[in-house]
Formats: sequence, C-alpha cells, structure tokens
Amino acid sequence: MNDRASPSDRRLDRRIPLGCPALIRLRSGETIPAECVEIGVGGMTLRAAYVPGEAEVLEVVVASPAGQLTRPPLVTRLEVKRCHALGGGRYEIGGATVRVVE
Repeated sequence: MNDRASPSDRRLDRRIPLGCPALIRLRSGETIPAECVEIGVGGMTLRAAYVPGEAEVLEVVVASPAGQLTRPPLVTRLEVKRCHALGGGRYEIGGATVRVVE
C-alpha cells in the first residue's frame, strides 16, 4: 500500500488527537483491538496489528475518551486510504468515513 496520499486523497478537514481505545470489526466477525489516534469529520487514523486491503471498508468502534462524559461508542464505516508499518507488528491506518452507523 502507498505511504503517500495523492493530493486529491489528502484530508481537507482538521483532525483532533484522541488516543482512545477502538475495535476493528471484520466481515468474518473477527475483532481486532486498535487505538484511534485522531478523528475528524471526514475520517480517522488508527493503530492496530492489522494490514487492511487498499480501499477496504472497515467497521470501527471508537470508545469515548477516558475521563470524559460516559457516552456510547461511535461506530463508523471507514474506507482505508493509507497504511504503513510502525514496527513491532503494528500499523497506522488512515481512512475516510463512509458512514456513521451509530
């Protein structure tokens, strides 16, 4: 997968750093623990021990930030735009929000 986004794929919205626990739900039913590093109106960045396919659409569940009001998790469908290795079997995944489920 490309480490560089084309100019048309670069995000236009501002992202807010989070560091919240998240889960990636695969079509097979498997769940993969992740961390939501940052989030914005148009997408998010995750870190996980998973290598997605190019343009794969993932269901992502993001928990509320620690110490904040108790709120239900955010559930979205995320289209993968980039993925690169961080080392130690972890990857940074950037994507665009296709749909907010809950």
